[in-house]
Amino acid sequence: MILRGRFTRRRKALLVLVLIVLAWLGYAWYAGIAITQGIQQEDMDWNADGTVSRTEVFQSFYAVGVDKTVDGNRHCSTYYWRDTRQQIRVDCKTVFGDAKPE
Repeated sequence: MILRGRFTRRRKALLVLVLIVLAWLGYAWYAGIAITQGIQQEDMDWNADGTVSRTEVFQSFYAVGVDKTVDGNRHCSTYYWRDTRQQIRVDCKTVFGDAKPE
């Protein structure tokens, strides 16, 4: 006789929560949301006032998108508001040799 553990409500709820988070992460990566594109917290100053607030950090989870472009050895990231496509700023790095952008 094989004994099986019961799949309790708590485990079911945890499984559903984990699946929702994984689905959101997949969508966020596909949509180019800023938090999935390797941006550092100190670079999340979307209103250019010199400080990063909690609101600006939360906006990187849903409101700010990133378009990455490569032109030769020039790697650029264009940050924009996802609802209006209004550009926030452009960060570019020049990469020499076989080095990868950080």
